[in-house]
Amino acid sequence: MEQFKEQVASHEVADQVRYFVPFAQLRRQPTIVVDSTGLGAALTLAHWRGAATPPALRDDTSAGSCLRALHAPATPGLAARAVTANHFDIDGFIGVWALLHPELALAHEALLRLTATLGDFRELDWQHPLADHALQLACWLNAEEKARFYEPFGAPARRRREDEASAEKFSWFLPRFAGIILNTESGRAAWEPEYLRVKRALSQLQGPLTQRTAYPEIGLAVVRTPEPVPYYALFGPTAGLDWVLSLYDGQRYELEGKYTTWIDLESRPTLPRLALAPLAARLNELEKGSYRWAADPLTDTGPLLRLAGRPLAKAERYADPDGRPIYASSLAASTIEAEIVAFMRQGYAGIQPRKYWTWAEVRAASALNS
Repeated sequence: MEQFKEQVASHEVADQVRYFVPFAQLRRQPTIVVDSTGLGAALTLAHWRGAATPPALRDDTSAGSCLRALHAPATPGLAARAVTANHFDIDGFIGVWALLHPELALAHEALLRLTATLGDFRELDWQHPLADHALQLACWLNAEEKARFYEPFGAPARRRREDEASAEKFSWFLPRFAGIILNTESGRAAWEPEYLRVKRALSQLQGPLTQRTAYPEIGLAVVRTPEPVPYYALFGPTAGLDWVLSLYDGQRYELEGKYTTWIDLESRPTLPRLALAPLAARLNELEKGSYRWAADPLTDTGPLLRLAGRPLAKAERYADPDGRPIYASSLAASTIEAEIVAFMRQGYAGIQPRKYWTWAEVRAASALNS
C-alpha cells in the first residue's frame, strides 16, 4: 500500500503544471475552458456545437480534445495554467483532470477516452480489453457524485447554480482520481453496485428475448427487450447511430435522440436532429390509452418522445430508463416502429449526413418536416 501511495504522489508532483479554478474566475487569469464556452478563454477545448476549439484539436469528446492538446504542446493558449469548466460530468472532469495531470493522462489515454465516451454518449465497445476498467471508473464517478454531492442536473432543485456548485465536485474528485485509475479495487465499494446492475442488464440484452434492428440510413437503433435497462447497457452497442427506440413488454416505449447530435461530432458525419413534436401529434391521433405522447425540445441534450404522466425533471430524464415510469400505450410495438421509421425517412429525405451542423441549420432542416 505504501508503494502505491508513493506512486500516486510521484505522479502528482510531476504533473502539477496547472490548477483548477471555479468558472466565475475565468477572467482573473489566462484560463483554459474545458467542455464549456466562455468569453475570455485563453483556449477552448470543448465539443459543444460551435465552440472555438482549434480545428486540429477537435474530437468526439471534450476530454479527447484535451488529450489531443497534450500531444500538441505548442498550441496557442495551452501555456495557461488555470483550467475551468462550467459544469461537472464525466467527460468534462476527465478533460480537466488530464490537463492537470498530463503525464499520467497520456499513460492511460485509451482508458480515459473510453471512459469519457461512456460518460457522455453511454457508448462502449464491450469487446475492448479496457471496457471493464472504463465501466468501473464511470460507475465510481457516478456513485461518489450522487453520494457526496447531487445527481447530474440536480443543482437547480437545490437552488444552486451549476457553474458554482460544481466547483465543489472538482475539488473533491481531482486529487482522488489518480488513485482510482492506478488501483480501481480501492473504490470497489462505490462502483460495484452500478457495475453489477449494468452487467446484469447486458446479460438481458444478449439473451434470446432481446431483438435489435438498425436503420443506418436514418441513424436509428431499435431495441426490443422485456424491461427497461441502464443507459450504459442500452446505448453501449449503438455507436454510429443517433436515435434509439426502446420497445419494452407491456407496450411501453421511448424514443431518444442521443447526445451525439447535440455536440459537434468529429469522427463521422451525422444527420441533423428532427423536432419530435409533429411525431407526437401523429401518435396522439392514433393513441387510445390514458396518456398523451409528448416530446422534449429539439435542443435538449437527449430529447425523449414518450407517453407523459407527471412531468419529469431534467435530472429524471437524464437518469436511467429503469429508474423512471414508462407508461403503457394502446399501440402495438410494430405500429410504433413503423410510424417512427416513416416519420424519419420523410424528415431526412434529400438530406445528406455531414459534420458541423449549426443550430440554425438543424432547425431549418427540421422545419421542412413540420
